[in-house]
Amino acid sequence: MNIAESAKAAKSTSIQLAAVVTEAKNIALAEIAKALKRRSAEIVSVNEKDLAAAEKSNLAAPLLKRLKFDEGKIADVCAGIDSLIKLDDPVGKTLSATELDDGLELYKVSCPIGVIGVVFESRPDALVQISTLCLKSGNAVLLKGGSEAAETNRILAKVIAGASQKAGLPEGWIQLLETREDVAEMLALDEYIDLIIPRGSNEFVRYIMDNTNIPVLGHAEGICHVYVEAGADVDMAVRIAVDSKCQYVAVCNAAETLLVDEKIAKDFLPKVKTALEAKNVELRGCEKTRAIIDAKPAGEKDWSAEYLDLILSVKVVTGLDEAIGHINRFGSGHTDTIVTADKGKAGKFMDLVDSANVFWNASTRFSDGFRYGLGAEVGISTNKVHARGPVGLEGLVIYKYKLLGTGQIVADYSGPNAKKFTHKRIVSGE
Repeated sequence: MNIAESAKAAKSTSIQLAAVVTEAKNIALAEIAKALKRRSAEIVSVNEKDLAAAEKSNLAAPLLKRLKFDEGKIADVCAGIDSLIKLDDPVGKTLSATELDDGLELYKVSCPIGVIGVVFESRPDALVQISTLCLKSGNAVLLKGGSEAAETNRILAKVIAGASQKAGLPEGWIQLLETREDVAEMLALDEYIDLIIPRGSNEFVRYIMDNTNIPVLGHAEGICHVYVEAGADVDMAVRIAVDSKCQYVAVCNAAETLLVDEKIAKDFLPKVKTALEAKNVELRGCEKTRAIIDAKPAGEKDWSAEYLDLILSVKVVTGLDEAIGHINRFGSGHTDTIVTADKGKAGKFMDLVDSANVFWNASTRFSDGFRYGLGAEVGISTNKVHARGPVGLEGLVIYKYKLLGTGQIVADYSGPNAKKFTHKRIVSGE
């Protein structure tokens, strides 16, 4: 089956999937988790082959870490599926209800988007998260993962499709793309595909946007910042900076730049340097930073670099306004945090930093669909339409208007003797 046929099949299936009841979707999700556990040894064995091939091709260490899909990762994705089962079904919710006239009622009701194409990095766990989120939200999905994970993705898609079909879901809701040519062909299928979610660099997302008529929900780079304000608790700031950078470096919500207020720099920088170097982090600093601690010189490119590695750029700033200006200039609109005891400054930071996720006294690593209680995520959107931040279940539904009448026609509401609309809000339970 070629890509056009796969997309056409997904479109047909998506119509059926939109009407599947919550219980049936949850049963299918439970079957998927069981199948992943049951076939975990086989999945790990296949993943080890992908890892061996990637090592031979000298894939960077952070990317190898993303690629690894062992028993622990399988347990994690299954725990995520269990959490997803417990979440409310986002489909079929009445978002608003209005009486237009006696016996004429308008309902705004959530519904699936339809067919979603997702292009993601070499993370097999992302395939499981994305596909199960799409299932719960009633969407069919076309998946294209990194080529390094080709064999792992193939067996995972097969396991998921088989388990869901066994549970009674319509066949064809999950489709796997395997080549770059497949992606190029997918971009032309606006007849069948309703939304594309690309996860990757700004350049990659821009390429997708420039080469398709399909709506794109862009997941750009994660150039995330920690700003240590003059009123910060130094020990807290050290802990947050280290966690933001080191808890897992190869992800988009890891910090890449540390901004430090000049009033606290002499006290804070030596302490954070000790803590970061204990984690083998290489520091690249501005001139003011290097006047206080040893660090490699930071160039202009460092401020807009997504390292995904044990490297952190450090800049001393004159205060809150410079920090906000720096983030809005060099950041990717992903996640940024301020460490301070000053509530007013924290509020200003969160109001004026133009990012999808803004935090106060918390690690940037909290920017995650699972941690937000969204049931994992298909990606983190830096767009300003439809969905922003971690895109979980609610970001995978849209809405339709349902009008319930008793024979009304528009002519009755026109002309000199026109009937009047009541436009009365219908409260639940009425």
